[in-house]
Amino acid sequence: MTPITEVEGRRLALSNLDKVLYPATGTTKGEVLHYYAATAADAMLPHLRDRPLSFLRYPDGPEGLRFFTKNPPPGTPDWVRTAPVPRSDDPGARQVLAQDLPSLMWAANLVVEFHTHQWRQDAPAVADRMVFDLDPGPPAGVVECCAVALWLRERLAEDGLSSYGKTSGSKGLHLLVPLEPTPSEEVTAYARRLAVEAQGALPDLAVYRMTRALRPGKVFVDFSQNAAAKTTAAPYTLRAKGSPTVSAPVTWDEIEACGAPGDLLFLAGDMAERLERHGDLLAPLTDPGQARPLPED
Repeated sequence: MTPITEVEGRRLALSNLDKVLYPATGTTKGEVLHYYAATAADAMLPHLRDRPLSFLRYPDGPEGLRFFTKNPPPGTPDWVRTAPVPRSDDPGARQVLAQDLPSLMWAANLVVEFHTHQWRQDAPAVADRMVFDLDPGPPAGVVECCAVALWLRERLAEDGLSSYGKTSGSKGLHLLVPLEPTPSEEVTAYARRLAVEAQGALPDLAVYRMTRALRPGKVFVDFSQNAAAKTTAAPYTLRAKGSPTVSAPVTWDEIEACGAPGDLLFLAGDMAERLERHGDLLAPLTDPGQARPLPED
């Protein structure tokens, strides 16, 4: 029998709590839900609120069927808010919003990665943050990503922009920049210029084009995640990997000191202590007072 749990006045049917989702660590679905409810929620919700969500679903664990969905799943409760997200193939499309703990837990019960746009639902395609997705091509790894991130931090600072890092929860690193609201196409163009500059400054380390043949041993500086239609793994989301890795905020000291892939690998069980020690390292992203304009051309 599926247990019914009340979360802030909403009744949720939480299913298959004993099901092992991550065989490498024996992590069950119940433990995944506990991570979101007891550890991640307070820090995570401000980064989800008002941002239409896409989900990578992996209901049988990362080794089972995985599929990406933007539309609200069948059976979405009527109290879960959605927002219009016009798409060329579906002008009436809507996506889920996770505005509160019940919505977060309803979505987590589906077993998902949470992915967000860089804009909010009241201003589609007008970004209030910029992202660089640093994706290493083997044998490069997160150590090389950190070197590129440090270069980008200094280059962004020259333009008056602050940047904050988080692990992708996979092999790479994300840099996030709070912005005054700016059309997504302008943010993408600026991010592309910096990616090109990164390749010029670090020719043996960085590449700005996605072409696979160019990427072995280098870090792909993916600027395209700023396009209005794209979404990026949200802070604190678990990833569909062999272990319950987290897209975890990190300090610049940790980025500077990174000397091995394991230095920036964080699992669900690590996050309570990190949040206790650091708080939300990405809090400036949700503070309008930290936002800055892109430089003029």
